[in-house]
Amino acid sequence: MCKSCGYSAEVTSSHCVRVKVALSDIKSFLTQLNGCLDGPEFGQAKVTTTDEDSLSSMAAIGRMTTAEILTRRFQAKWLVDAIQKHRYESWFQPIVHASGDLDSPSVFAHESLFRIFDESETMIPPAFAFSLAEQGELLFALDLTARRSAVEYFSRARLDGKVFINFNPSSIYDPAYCLRATASAIYDLGLKPSDVVFEIVETHKASDMNHLKGILSFYRNSGFGVAIDDIGSGWSGLNLLEQLRPDYIKIDMELITGIDRNPYKQNIVEHLIEIARHNRIKVIAEGIETRQEATLLQALGADYLQGYYFAKPKPFSDRVTDAERSEIEQSVKSIGVKLGV
Repeated sequence: MCKSCGYSAEVTSSHCVRVKVALSDIKSFLTQLNGCLDGPEFGQAKVTTTDEDSLSSMAAIGRMTTAEILTRRFQAKWLVDAIQKHRYESWFQPIVHASGDLDSPSVFAHESLFRIFDESETMIPPAFAFSLAEQGELLFALDLTARRSAVEYFSRARLDGKVFINFNPSSIYDPAYCLRATASAIYDLGLKPSDVVFEIVETHKASDMNHLKGILSFYRNSGFGVAIDDIGSGWSGLNLLEQLRPDYIKIDMELITGIDRNPYKQNIVEHLIEIARHNRIKVIAEGIETRQEATLLQALGADYLQGYYFAKPKPFSDRVTDAERSEIEQSVKSIGVKLGV
């Protein structure tokens, strides 16, 4: 490949090739490398990078990774740049008490929804950003950034109630570090652990249930709340309630859409609410888009309601002074990691 593409290559041992690539050619080189190596080789071949003549430096050894991960990280350079330059923010959607008047609902909490932008200020779909981060082993960094953003913007907007923060269980490698960083920031901001609920998403990707239970134990013992998203979907089964014992569950919106016209959905949701109540778990029905859906879910006994019928996710204006905003930004700096590609 190197000869046909014009790269300078040197065989340094029976299992090592050194290739000189200009910075302007890196993108093309990685694409060609992907095409040269078959699937298993691309995922297993070890590579490192250096701008020095020697490949034996500790820095170069520390950057050793697979060809696939190096390629994915290069593709995610915009993501690293967005994190480092703070091209992100959090939007919020209210969660309201089901027991109140639907015309003037009382807000119980706000769910934080992460938004990130590329260099042209185009909003990138969060699912794409997190998928790219996972492929490039940047999921931990992006998840911490989203958590930092949630705490920062919630404090800057001076919103009432609790804040629900999504987190992917696959991203938490060091729960003790995450807990210390989060706890330190919220105390500095005048919040209490009981003001924060961690909402588990992508539960089907949690391959190690004991690891996930350990993470949640860390949070619970420190006073944080725990919620499980999408209960009733194909992945989030009732067995999760017994294993994880959350404080809140969110019923999957597929069960909520059109529930007022579907007796089958009504029966399922009614039993889910009954099971939750017997286990002292609060129920949030999400994805509500009509008054008829909201009225029925009130009758079925849901504790809280969420959806476009009440409000779409949106950014909130700062309700703090410049000095207070600076203090908030300083407080959340502990929630994060150093990045590099």
